[in-house]
Amino acid sequence: MRRLGRVALLCLGCGVCSLLYGFSQLALSLEQEPGGRQRDPAAAGRSGGTGRYGTGTGTGTGTGMGAAPPAGLPGRCKNLSVSFWNSYWMLPSDVCGMNCFWEAAFRYDYMKAHPSEKMHLAVVACGERLEETVTMLRSAIIFSIKPLQFHIFAEDQLHESFKDILDDLPYEGKINYTLYPITFPTESATEWKKLFKPCASQRLFLPLILKNVDSLLYVDTDILFLRPVDDIWSFLRKFNSTQIAAMAPEHEEPRIGWYNRFARHPYYGVTGINSGVMLMNMTRIRRKYFKNDMTTVRLQWGEILMPLLKKYKLNITWGDQDLLNIMFFHNPESLYVFPCQWNYRPDHCIYGSNCKEAEEEGIFILHGNRGVYHDDKQPTFRAVYEAIKNYTFGDDLVHSLLRPLELELQKTMHTYCGRVYKVFIKQLKKSIRDLSVRRSKGR
Repeated sequence: MRRLGRVALLCLGCGVCSLLYGFSQLALSLEQEPGGRQRDPAAAGRSGGTGRYGTGTGTGTGTGMGAAPPAGLPGRCKNLSVSFWNSYWMLPSDVCGMNCFWEAAFRYDYMKAHPSEKMHLAVVACGERLEETVTMLRSAIIFSIKPLQFHIFAEDQLHESFKDILDDLPYEGKINYTLYPITFPTESATEWKKLFKPCASQRLFLPLILKNVDSLLYVDTDILFLRPVDDIWSFLRKFNSTQIAAMAPEHEEPRIGWYNRFARHPYYGVTGINSGVMLMNMTRIRRKYFKNDMTTVRLQWGEILMPLLKKYKLNITWGDQDLLNIMFFHNPESLYVFPCQWNYRPDHCIYGSNCKEAEEEGIFILHGNRGVYHDDKQPTFRAVYEAIKNYTFGDDLVHSLLRPLELELQKTMHTYCGRVYKVFIKQLKKSIRDLSVRRSKGR
């Protein structure tokens, strides 16, 4: 009797497995186009682009990686809809749950081993920021490894200038760009435009505008990359399941901190956060319901922005950055904090060096806020900006950029930042050396 029970149990197990296999094959056949061809899984996620280098592409998976499915997996789960974090039984009705059950088992490991083929970088440019923005883009192009997709939000009168300059760059195949107008919600456009500086609050609406982009690095126009964008992009793999964005602290030294001394609103951590370099998993941002101090009901990104502005507009000084501080004060588990060398500003050296990571490894991303690229108050910052602005693509980086820059930096040693000028070129030297190695290997 016991033996018959075991045989029956074994037969039942085999029957279930056969049934599951049959369902999966049936679903696969339904997903195929006439003629046996598979549908293009990325087609639903394409967004139009402009520029000589082709169209911009944005796909999302919700994991911060934006990767395509592994070879052999035909993308039946629609990258825009399913992820490792999204349980298959919660999928939309037009997504095959059976296939997603099996596919999800492979997707996460695949994406950890195969990061996104394209990195998305966004910037907002208004007024006299054309040259500064182009210099930032040049710094991103010089060292980065994977292809870059630029999302440039600019006033209409700047679009032609951007096209002329970017179409003339000699890096076909490495960069794509898309130009966008400055856009705010119609019913509150005037209030958002007046917040802090013209166009500054545009960054708050990027998750709502770039709906088909999964992950994005937003930077201010006064940013300079001294190592590949790939390296900060890799922080997306370090996010835990609750983190949706990454930023650096506003200050390392509380005695000179602004938020902890003057803020009239909640802010993140001890000294607040700086939003000049902001890495975002926008799929998670769009899905998240945020805790807040306006209602017991959690609100999504598109629902929380205007109420926050109405409540705090008389108490905020730094506009959209203050609103982000308020949001992450109430949702600290959602923020990944990266070290100060990824957002190095004059505050890290004008009162004495206080970014230990930069002292040890060099500056990775330079942030020239306070207009220091364009005046003589901080000549160390200006020297780096001028060196990258004047560099001619294709010239030897050591002789045309590094050595002239080092000579200029030595002239700034009468300033606090100049006294630590070596931190400004420590990483730059390594980036140039690594680039030379990649070129010698034909990569």
